[in-house]
Amino acid sequence: MKIGFIGAGNMGAAILKGIAGSSMAAQTALYAYDSFTEKTEALAAYGVKALASAAEIARECKFVFLAIKPQQFSELLPRIRDCITEDTVIVSIAAGITAEYIRSETIPNAKVVLVMPNTPLLLGTGATALACCEPTTAEEFAVVQQIFDACGVTAVISPDKMKEIIAINGSSPAFIYLFAKGFVDYAKTVDISEEVALPLFAQALIGSAKMLTESGMTIEELIRMVSSPGGTTLAGLDALYEGRLTEIVDDACQRCTKRAYELSK
Repeated sequence: MKIGFIGAGNMGAAILKGIAGSSMAAQTALYAYDSFTEKTEALAAYGVKALASAAEIARECKFVFLAIKPQQFSELLPRIRDCITEDTVIVSIAAGITAEYIRSETIPNAKVVLVMPNTPLLLGTGATALACCEPTTAEEFAVVQQIFDACGVTAVISPDKMKEIIAINGSSPAFIYLFAKGFVDYAKTVDISEEVALPLFAQALIGSAKMLTESGMTIEELIRMVSSPGGTTLAGLDALYEGRLTEIVDDACQRCTKRAYELSK
């Protein structure tokens, strides 16, 4: 099975390394093209063969990953159009790019899988949403999902929700980092260094995430578990409720989704 990447930046390289370190490695041949040749050269240690052009990737490989920025699609797709066949599976990780747009610039019945990963994938702890677009087969889609399973957790969604999912897993790390900054900034005001505060808060995030996914309790139950009547947590929660934190989060997600539609092709 031949898997090729057009674009070997941070995300493309991370996915390739994930494949190379997974059980799929023995049955796959990995290829990559990037206009910056040093990026593909750095992947040689993982068994990735560099090819000379995007068209060569599309011509050589069954699975063609488009690991490039959304604004680069209009230039790239015409360059690989003649190399795309009815057997090719095009995998796009770009926000706002639709299967319809890819087909309009390649072949009308192109097989497409839409993917929204997030940056923790760089550490093998990503969260990736995937959508299968006809006529991609279930077997072909399973291969793509297996690739992202090697880089974290995955969830399958409808293609018409690929823009809405961005706020939930694609952009949310940035929102969480800003939340973390608030705690670190507070620590500094009470003479607790960032070197002390950041690891503690980061571990609280990790532990809280595991409680969300593994405790079997609802979000409301978990909040109550930490909130002793008349205690410190409730005093802090009151400030968050008064500041309408959940409404602010909803607004951030709504704006994120709106922008995704504005950028959509």
